[in-house]
Amino acid sequence: MRPLAVIGNVNVDLIVGPVAPWPKAGTETVVDHDELRVGGQAGNSALAWQALGVDFAIAANVGDDQFGQWLREAFGSRAETWPVRSEGTTLSVGMTHPDGERTFFTTRGHLPRFSLADVLSVLDGNALSGGYALLCGSFLTDDLTRDYDGFFDWADSHGIAVALDTGWPIDGWTEANCVATRAWLSRCALALFNEVETVTLAGMPSPQQAAREIRSSMRQGATFVVKRGPRGAIAIGPDGALVEAVAPDVRVVDTIGAGDVFNAAFLAALAREQPLSTCLSAATHVASRAISTLPRNYGGPMQFEGSTHERA
Repeated sequence: MRPLAVIGNVNVDLIVGPVAPWPKAGTETVVDHDELRVGGQAGNSALAWQALGVDFAIAANVGDDQFGQWLREAFGSRAETWPVRSEGTTLSVGMTHPDGERTFFTTRGHLPRFSLADVLSVLDGNALSGGYALLCGSFLTDDLTRDYDGFFDWADSHGIAVALDTGWPIDGWTEANCVATRAWLSRCALALFNEVETVTLAGMPSPQQAAREIRSSMRQGATFVVKRGPRGAIAIGPDGALVEAVAPDVRVVDTIGAGDVFNAAFLAALAREQPLSTCLSAATHVASRAISTLPRNYGGPMQFEGSTHERA
């Protein structure tokens, strides 16, 4: 199996709900469910890898408070060298709604101070050589994002293929954010975006056409994956062929981090050199199981009958 790493945002999520309709100011609403858990794109993907029995490295930082210590404990020895910043740990309060939608309130916290130096102090480039690095939380990790070129140079020098999932920009998909994202993607081997992000970036209504258009400006042989929620996923692979996977029909109870779980399962399958169709299918099934179970269940260690040598 090829080595795996995730680099990006790890924070605390406080989930409460369901809440509907939106409460009036000055009132109190009693809810049936609450959960305090590890969150953030990198945190969600890492938790999925842990549950799937996948070995991985994770580069993140935390604040200098009890939440920061709690996050480090969640990842044990993998978090021993995480930098601690003199800010409060980023906290996201998520409200769930009966229709499956979510509303988040997030503090800035420690995430903007996550830097390239932090990444390089945690990851062993030689150990990750020939593997995949999932880069995420781009619009929250300000210091690192400013040095993305340095990160890509480091990954190139160690033969590490970078997979990018930027997450949703705080100020939306402005022209500046689209231009920056397209520039980052030009240095990536893989893109893991949802459908809205894909069509917005390309300015095209068709996710298939949008994926092809964006992939054309990525590296030779790149793979562009479009996550489509209940409609499954599509990908334009290294040979330019379209591959599709249908999502299982499940009763959704918690969609938070669904795309991050998809990313984890997809890369776990790819690291085991499975065909692109198998990677998409594995990712949709693991993500569907995760969003339909409470407490969350990922289905246990991933098993594949054999391996091939197709790469992204």
